[in-house]
Amino acid sequence: QVQLVESGGGLVQPGGSLRLSCAASGIIFSIDTMGWYRQAPGKQRELVGSITSGGTTNYADSVKGRFTISRDNRKNTVYLEMNSLKPEDTAAYICNVEAGPLGYWGQGTQVTVSS
Repeated sequence: QVQLVESGGGLVQPGGSLRLSCAASGIIFSIDTMGWYRQAPGKQRELVGSITSGGTTNYADSVKGRFTISRDNRKNTVYLEMNSLKPEDTAAYICNVEAGPLGYWGQGTQVTVSS
């Protein structure tokens, strides 16, 4: 069945970098938009970045210039390069994949930015 396998989270110091990956499998329809959301305790889930099948990207204002989203359609994988990380970036990062009429969510990978 459908699986979204996320990886790359962890503990990093402020100013450091991480690269998140999300590989989708078992999806019948062609994948449209792929994106990353994040949710910190006590806060609403927010869109960090998204990328359409045509390569159009969208970012939260708080991460523009620091994060880059990309995708490899051959591998059904979406990436999130995170640079110049700040403590306020600490959250569970959750992969989202839209395919035809369906949407899928990953389990999330924790990113903690702390000295």
